Amino acid sequence: MNPWYLLTLVGKDRPGIVAGVTSALYKEGANLGEASMVQLGGNFTIMVLAQYEGTTDELSKAILPVAKDFDLRLHVDPVLEPRHQASIPDVRITVYGADRAGIVAEVTTALAEAGLNILNLETDVGGAIYILIIEGTASQGIDALQKVLDNLAREKNLETRLSPIDTLIG
Repeated sequence: MNPWYLLTLVGKDRPGIVAGVTSALYKEGANLGEASMVQLGGNFTIMVLAQYEGTTDELSKAILPVAKDFDLRLHVDPVLEPRHQASIPDVRITVYGADRAGIVAEVTTALAEAGLNILNLETDVGGAIYILIIEGTASQGIDALQKVLDNLAREKNLETRLSPIDTLIG
């Protein structure tokens, strides 16, 4: 079985990046796995798992032309563990607060101490309000997370919302 690689590409956002990168991977015979592709500010970032018969250097050389065409920085790492099924989040947390340094660190540290494994985190700024949207798994239960969020709301003047995610698999 061919090895898996994690490709990371970052650069200024412009049309055609996803098409260019995925087409180049397809033409090289790579099989795509999980991916995250997102615009951050005026930049675009791609993280994708790809199964490929060659080496890290060969995959880098194969993707380098499209990376150069789009002025993207490219990084390729072998994935040492076999590909696994991604964890499925069971909780979604939304936090609103004044835009200030440290808000993400304070919230994520408190949630980690209460047993949250963060799977996805997105932030945005709306005027002077900082918004965090977090999905994860609650290893110590939802009540532990709610207690932490209540404390953060009170002590840090944040608005918090916790919602269980019900998933039906099968």
